Amino acid sequence: MLDRLRRGHALPIRPGRRPRTLRLRLTAVYGALFLLSGAGLLAITYALMWHVPGDTCYTGPDGLNACVAESGGHGDAPSTAMTEGQGRAAAPFALTPEDLKALAADQHAHEMHQLLIRSGIALAVAAATSVALGWLVAGRVLRPLRRITEATQAISATNLHERLAVPGPDDELRRLADTIDALLGRLDAAFDAQRRFVANASHELRTPLTVIRAMLQMTLTDPDATLDTVRATCQEVLVEGERQDRLIDALLVLARSERGLDHREPLDLAGITEAVLATVGPKSDLLQIDVRAALDVAPTAGDVRLAERLVTNLVDNALHHNLAGGRVDIETGTTPRHAFLTVSNTGPAICLDDVDRLFQPFQRLGADSTASGDGLGLGLSIVQAIATAHDATIQARPRPAGGGLRIQVDFPLGQRSSETQGRPKQAAVRD
Repeated sequence: MLDRLRRGHALPIRPGRRPRTLRLRLTAVYGALFLLSGAGLLAITYALMWHVPGDTCYTGPDGLNACVAESGGHGDAPSTAMTEGQGRAAAPFALTPEDLKALAADQHAHEMHQLLIRSGIALAVAAATSVALGWLVAGRVLRPLRRITEATQAISATNLHERLAVPGPDDELRRLADTIDALLGRLDAAFDAQRRFVANASHELRTPLTVIRAMLQMTLTDPDATLDTVRATCQEVLVEGERQDRLIDALLVLARSERGLDHREPLDLAGITEAVLATVGPKSDLLQIDVRAALDVAPTAGDVRLAERLVTNLVDNALHHNLAGGRVDIETGTTPRHAFLTVSNTGPAICLDDVDRLFQPFQRLGADSTASGDGLGLGLSIVQAIATAHDATIQARPRPAGGGLRIQVDFPLGQRSSETQGRPKQAAVRD
């Protein structure tokens, strides 16, 4: 038996035995508490009534009352007082004070015994009443919990968008319902991200695989194929395979970003941007683009690798969707409530209605003069997903003059770490 418990095996429930519900347990607790408190109150009352101070009195069956009062003086003998019963003559009274004390003690014990019996009956009736009331109160208290359970059981993968939305005061049950709603929201986002990932992957991978298969079939079925032809086909297949590797990596990053963050750590957008700009020198030189940066401390919290990917995608997007001899302006800093990153680039004119479409997967707006043709159409989609995971907002709009786009990402403002305290504003220029 102990081995089965250690291995985590559940013990079988005896057939025909109903499980003890929470309502039944609460009712038992209510009844037990009332019974214990009532028994304690009865014991205290019994003890107080047993030791009542004062005169010792005896009431006879003929209506004669006799009391023995303790004298106030030291050494005085007790005195006896008698009263005559109503409507009848006083009987001869020949009892000593000691006899009266004995009779009064017996009568007091009998009265206390009767008090104990009657109080016990009253306690039993009150305990039964408390059990019934406890059953009703427990049912009323647990009614919202039953509704939460039934509503949660009715939600499945097909209707994860539904929420419990329990009304009422901000108590434990309301917080439980809000916690379940938040969990359903995360599950809904995860399921939606998974569906989009599968759809995007199947859409983008189907065509290249078809092309690779066609190239290999053409080479294999060509009777005049030479060694150089086979090598050229293999080279094209390798290039296409590398592109698929990058596509799969991008899709994985997109899915991971849409899933949300498992942990957060302090980070500085200025430091991350500075590290990214250190790697874009050859690319900007090749494209003949002037990169200018004004980096001020921008503390926030999140995933450092995802934040670095966000900055990299924004900079790559600004470089690839640009003009020869164009310009990219990058700025980081803080406002009273946000830490921001702004990337602005020259380039082709963009219609305001098309800006939102740029953040959808695999959306491209025509050809770009400096584009190398290796774009996947996922750069800004990944930026949007990473920003959402960091509770950040994106503002994108066309530049008022010269074409191009200006994108600003506002992160929740974090605390300045010891590494960024007193860090001066940096201006970087790359021609």
